[in-house]
Amino acid sequence: MGTIIFAVIVAVVAFIALGINVTKSEPKSVYWKINKKQWLTLLSLVIVVFGCFTTISTGHTGIVTTFGKVEDVTLEAGMHFIMPWQKTIEMDNRNQKAAVKLQCFSSDIQEVDVNYTLNYQISKENAQEIYRTIGTGYYDTVILPRIEEAVKTVFSKYDAENLISNRENLSKEIKAILETRLSSYHIEVIDASVENMDFSDAFTNAVEEKQVAAQKKLKAETEQAQRTMEQQAEAERNIIKANADAKTAVIAANADLDIVKIQADAAEYAGQKDAAINKAIADSLTPELVYYYYIKAWDGKLPSTYISQEDFVSMFQINPAEAMASLPTPSED
Repeated sequence: MGTIIFAVIVAVVAFIALGINVTKSEPKSVYWKINKKQWLTLLSLVIVVFGCFTTISTGHTGIVTTFGKVEDVTLEAGMHFIMPWQKTIEMDNRNQKAAVKLQCFSSDIQEVDVNYTLNYQISKENAQEIYRTIGTGYYDTVILPRIEEAVKTVFSKYDAENLISNRENLSKEIKAILETRLSSYHIEVIDASVENMDFSDAFTNAVEEKQVAAQKKLKAETEQAQRTMEQQAEAERNIIKANADAKTAVIAANADLDIVKIQADAAEYAGQKDAAINKAIADSLTPELVYYYYIKAWDGKLPSTYISQEDFVSMFQINPAEAMASLPTPSED
């Protein structure tokens, strides 16, 4: 500030001094008059004053240096007053994007062209430290080499075929490495992704042929499995039919046996019934009843054939003694 005050005093003195004029004619006299040189002095003063103001863009942090030395103050976005001999450097603390094309090798020595994208941001609070230790070229100095190292390290862990199917894992692993290594430089990793991978034509053709072969194999296995299923289904249908026929035959045979048994049981029942009837009749016969039926059945005519009392009794299975005792003695006519 003292320097600016001194410059103002010098400009005022120069303005007054340049206005002093001396007449050429005798007697000489001194007088003061405004002229063009005085306005130039004022203009230079205005330029000096306005040169002490600087503007910091939005999204940037201003670093102040004095003859190359970094001061311990930083400037926010907006207009600021500095000394004429001081300079300001803007550090971009916005979200920045880096798109890198790399050539890597897989674990099976397949060449891969990679398009890798990194979104990053420097720490606003440490912008002064980043400028002091790295400078404004922190991307080329720190970020780009770390990207190349991390991408190549991760890609070398996978064979070419697995690189294709593990793109998401690749991005996560690379991001984790970059977060660790860039944090020590006060650089924050926001996002990272593997945008594209391009293999050699020979490898691409080999992968396509392998996929075609795999598809054909899968198709053949599917068709074979379908045929096997159809054969198994047919065999199962035959087994079911045979079991059904066998069960039908068993049912028919059992039905025939049941019919025979029923018939035999019926015949046995009929015989038992007849025997029971005969037994009941035999048990109910008495000599008086037999004699009653004998008298009832006689038509009053003498028979032309005679049998003895023993034969009569024997025919009806009657105890001869009882029968003889019970028969009346025929009257002699």
